[in-house]
Amino acid sequence: MRQAFKGIVSNSVSLLKTSMVATLALTFAAASIAPAMAAPSSAIVVDAKTGKTLYAKDANARRYPASLTKMMTLYLTFEALKAGRISKNSPVVFSARAAAEPPTKLGVRKGGSVTVETAILSMVTKSANDSSTALAEMLGGTEANFARMMTSKARALGMKGTVFRNANGLPDPGQFTTAQDMATLGMALREHFPQYYGYFSTRSFAYGKRQINGHNRLLGRIKGVDGIKTGYTRASGFNLVSSVNDGNRKLVAVVMGGTSGASRDNQMAKLIQSYLPESSTRGSGPIVARASNDTAVAALSNALLPKKNAPTPEEKPETVVASADEAVADEEVAEDAVVEEAPAKPSRKDKKVIAAAVPVTASAASAPIPAELPVVQAYAAEETPIDRLMTASTADNSAAASTSASGAWAVQIASAPREADAKAQLDKVAKQAGRVLAKASGFTVAFDKDGTTYYRARFGFETKEAAWKACNALKRKSISCFAVQQ
Repeated sequence: MRQAFKGIVSNSVSLLKTSMVATLALTFAAASIAPAMAAPSSAIVVDAKTGKTLYAKDANARRYPASLTKMMTLYLTFEALKAGRISKNSPVVFSARAAAEPPTKLGVRKGGSVTVETAILSMVTKSANDSSTALAEMLGGTEANFARMMTSKARALGMKGTVFRNANGLPDPGQFTTAQDMATLGMALREHFPQYYGYFSTRSFAYGKRQINGHNRLLGRIKGVDGIKTGYTRASGFNLVSSVNDGNRKLVAVVMGGTSGASRDNQMAKLIQSYLPESSTRGSGPIVARASNDTAVAALSNALLPKKNAPTPEEKPETVVASADEAVADEEVAEDAVVEEAPAKPSRKDKKVIAAAVPVTASAASAPIPAELPVVQAYAAEETPIDRLMTASTADNSAAASTSASGAWAVQIASAPREADAKAQLDKVAKQAGRVLAKASGFTVAFDKDGTTYYRARFGFETKEAAWKACNALKRKSISCFAVQQ
C-alpha cells in the first residue's frame, strides 16, 4: 500500500512539472510576440519623381504625428517667407504661453525673441516646442487659429487623413495623421520651397555660446539622405520622415510607430536600401500640386504681422539650451512633452557648425485673439478687425440652431469636428473661468461646412452686455472668445 502511494505521488509530481514547463513555455512564447503586438507601425516609400508608391504598410492608418507636426508649421513659415510677409531676420516674440511649453525647447523667456531663421533652425534640429508655438502665434494670432490654417493647408495639398490642433506636436487626442499624408507633405516641402529646403539637412547650429545638435541620425549615415524630420511621444512611438536624393533618383519614406529610435532608423535604412534602386531616373514634373493661395488666410497673416520691428526691451532674456543628456531626461520632467531621442553626436568631421544664429530681443506685441473656428451671426462691440476677417473666411450658410441654447446672446469659445470635443472644451473653460461663467449655461450648436459637420461650443447669456462682459473677462484669462447674438 505504501509503495502504491509513493507511485501515485511520484506520478503527480511528474505531471505537475510537465504542466509548469508547458505553462512557462507558453508564457515566454507570448512574451516574445508582445512587443510586435503592442507597437504596430506604419510605413510607406514613394518615388518622389513619379509619385508611385513602392512600398506601403498600413499607410493610411490613423497615427499621432508627434513632432512631424512641425513640418507643416515650417511649410506655412516658408510660405510666408516666400511671399515677403516676413524675413529671415524678423523677430519671433515668445509669449508667456510659448515660453512655458514643455521640452524639448529653446528656452527663451517671455518677452524675448529670436529671428525667424533661428526659430527654423531650432525646430529642424532640436525640435523646439517653444519656437513652434511662437511662430504659430506670429503667423496666426493664436496657436488655435494657426492650427486651423495648418489643417486647411493639409486639405489643399491632398492630405485627407490629417487634422492639426497645435503647431508643435504636443499630445492632443484630436490631432492625427497618416504615413501617406506625411509622405505628401515631405514631397511638398521639397518641391514648393527648394530655396528653404536646405534647412532640413542642418545637423547643428550655434546659438549664443552653445552648439545645438540635431536628432536625425540618418543625416551623414545614409548616402543621399538630406532630411526631413524625427518625432516621438509615448503615444506615437518613434516617427521619421526621410528624403533621399542620390542625383538620379529621389525617394520620400516614412516610418511611424517604431519601438525605439535605433529600430526605426534601421527600418528606414533597409527601406531606402531596398527601394531606391527601384525608383525612376526620369520624372514627370511636380508630384504635389501647389495649393492655391487662400486670400483670406493671406490677408489674415498680413493683418497680424507687425509693420515694423517692436522696440527692444532693456533686459536681455536668458536663453537655456538643454544638452543631449538633458533631452533624454525631458520625458521624466514633462510626461506630455514631445521628447525626441538624444541628438546624434557629430563625428570629428561633423564638428563644424553648419549654421550660426544669434538670439535677439523684442517686446511682445499685443495681437488680437480671435476664437477658434469662429462662425458668427453678429459682431460684438469689442470684436477686432481680425475677428471679422476670420469670420469672413469661415462663415457658413447652413448653421443649425441648437435646442439647448439658453439666452439671446452667447459667448463662443471654440468649434470642433466632434460634439464630444466641443463639450470637453466647455467643461475645461468653465473650470478655468470660475465665477465668470457661474451663471451661464454651456451648450453646443451644430453647423455644416463643406459637407462636414462641426460643433460650436458656447455659453448662453440673457443680454448683450452680460455676454460682452464675460468675454472680456475670459480674454483677460487668455481664453479666446467672442460674443454673438443667437
